[in-house]
Amino acid sequence: MTFIQKLNNASAVAGARAGNAEVDERIRKNLPLDAGVAEGWFDTVEVRLESDAKIYWATMRSGNKPNFSLELLRDMQDMQKSVRELFEDVPAGDPAPVKYFVFGSNIPGIFNLGGDLGHFVERIRAGDIESMRHYAYECIRVIHGNVHAFNVPVVTIGLVQGDALGGGLECAMSYDVLVAERSAKMGLPEVLFNLFPGMGAYSLLTRKIGTIGADKLIMSGRVFSAEELHDLGVVDVLAEDGEGEEVVRDYVAQNTRKHNAHIAMYQARRRVSPLAYDELKDIVDIWVEAALRLSEADLRKMSHLTAAQNRRLATVQAVKV
Repeated sequence: MTFIQKLNNASAVAGARAGNAEVDERIRKNLPLDAGVAEGWFDTVEVRLESDAKIYWATMRSGNKPNFSLELLRDMQDMQKSVRELFEDVPAGDPAPVKYFVFGSNIPGIFNLGGDLGHFVERIRAGDIESMRHYAYECIRVIHGNVHAFNVPVVTIGLVQGDALGGGLECAMSYDVLVAERSAKMGLPEVLFNLFPGMGAYSLLTRKIGTIGADKLIMSGRVFSAEELHDLGVVDVLAEDGEGEEVVRDYVAQNTRKHNAHIAMYQARRRVSPLAYDELKDIVDIWVEAALRLSEADLRKMSHLTAAQNRRLATVQAVKV
């Protein structure tokens, strides 16, 4: 079975879920899916495959709100599963079907603006702790999968070509390598409405820059430039504007021969500084309890930030049109 056919068959359920008629028909007839259909599997994520370089490119689709909706989180979990399934039938000693996974965004100037703040305000006012917890658990399932490279021998790369705030930065940091274009702005603004980033930021930052650095960055509420975060050690590779994909390809070309060493090194890193799901879950539970204690004044600040994000998105969509 070819690489593209195996990937398509592994993710057929996702395509059927999306209601893609061509996918439905091919599944019914037990036919392989072609690359064109593959790119339409997920409602919120686009997939591109570079077989020669063995890169699996995934980008958040433009046209969707650039926050972590439950739909996007579900698609990301299914996408992780599709990568794992690529390796299931590969005989020992055979070449890996894919060596690098790259996650980015197709939204101009925006990687991801983080959690669904409007949903948070609504659920907090309703005292709906279960909905808050459900959303947060879906987030950390994605983060945990990213941190462990989907439990397959791939090097994962987060490519930030625009703003990455809150959960957007948490997601970007959860990959093995974080590449960011120079004009990208990144930060954790949660402290501005009296909360903290609860879906992995503290765990990830302490492993990169230590507890003191993590405390300072989180409590500042600042939005940092990519260059500042590169100097701090949060961003691994700095790219010039518009050259992010080229820099990723250069990184792959320069490191393909050392792929085995990188895989082993990242496995060693996870052994030395393991990030268990229970750690993420315990912190999420702290976050949920803290969120339910927010005052009405705090919630108004959260709503103001939501409105600002909506205005930003409207501007981006207007420019695109």
